[in-house]
Amino acid sequence: MIVEHAELTVEAGRERVFEAVFDKAREVLAEADGFRWTELLRCEERPDRYLLLVGWTSVEAHTVDFRSSERFERWRALVGPFFAAPPVEHYRTLGDRFTA
Repeated sequence: MIVEHAELTVEAGRERVFEAVFDKAREVLAEADGFRWTELLRCEERPDRYLLLVGWTSVEAHTVDFRSSERFERWRALVGPFFAAPPVEHYRTLGDRFTA
């Protein structure tokens, strides 16, 4: 099993509405092939930040199957308007990886 980890920043003041809408969005996720479970956690120190964890049968179930489906479009239409910042970021390496 694969666990998706997404850090979501929601527009300040819209947190409670986002949480209510997420309950509907969770149902869309549950329809996806390869979906196993989901959990949404709210940050205590920064109440506009959430950690979304989603269990998938494989990376491809999330990145290929779900992301190319109409379910993803429905999911994004529900939760996307609440995001204050893009939920996914990409990082560049700054040197060789340190290993012990």
